[in-house]
Amino acid sequence: MKAYIFPGQGAQFVGMGKDLFEKYPLAQELFLKANSILGFDITKTMFEGTDEELKQTKVTQPAIFLHSVILAKVANIQPQMVAGHSLGEFSALVANGALSFEDGLKLVSKRALAMQVACEYAAGGMAAILGLADDVVVDICKNITSEIVVAANFNCPGQLVISGSAKGIEMACEQLKASGAKRALPLPVGGAFHSPLMEPARVQLEEAIKNTHFSTPVCAVYQNVNAMPSSDVEVIKENLIAQLTGSVMWTQSVQKMVANGATEFIECGPGKVLQGLVGKIAQGTTTSGVVI
Repeated sequence: MKAYIFPGQGAQFVGMGKDLFEKYPLAQELFLKANSILGFDITKTMFEGTDEELKQTKVTQPAIFLHSVILAKVANIQPQMVAGHSLGEFSALVANGALSFEDGLKLVSKRALAMQVACEYAAGGMAAILGLADDVVVDICKNITSEIVVAANFNCPGQLVISGSAKGIEMACEQLKASGAKRALPLPVGGAFHSPLMEPARVQLEEAIKNTHFSTPVCAVYQNVNAMPSSDVEVIKENLIAQLTGSVMWTQSVQKMVANGATEFIECGPGKVLQGLVGKIAQGTTTSGVVI
């Protein structure tokens, strides 16, 4: 069974989507529609901008969403199961028909802006922890009670990202290295994503999600917050709202998809990060990108 997976923030690159725009009328139509919906020329930044311009949260998230969703539409994928890493969950929900292209883009734009404001309101950061068992990382974070720090992204065995206040990250990294982590690397991100510090953004996004029409999807989406397949619209909404402050259970999502019959994982969007993670999580499955 084929599982389509959609990348999150960090997969962007200058020039992304330009080949689709030049080759496919449908892609051109959707990119131009996106410029109108967003109220600025995102295609110009995607195709010709600088790395710094593309790294702005208000640009990065819609850009990755657009590349992923437009690639899926041009390739006319027929998914049997889908999942997305963080931001990628919105792309997955368009691919399986739960969200329209327009509504998905509007939600992603609101999400990006809300997260940017939350980052300015409460400074924080993230760090990648390599070479420790997940439960060790989780326990150390839980035992730090004077600061906010949580296990945020369960990316693959031996690679977990923590998130929280600057002091919390510092304290956790010291303890994790003392407990045997091979590396504890602060990440160049704008804030403490997937932690309680994103609560202001969650509140804003909750209202937008509740006011957006969702349709019954053609297949289940394996959602970040619990790694479980969801087809019920109300469950999908609640899980999507909880995602901003909850952990990304990527390792567990891939394992659950394999348990439910996935044998081939196809990454739909810029980069190959998820293919690499799947290879470490589910050896014996095949991984590839979308071929058009």
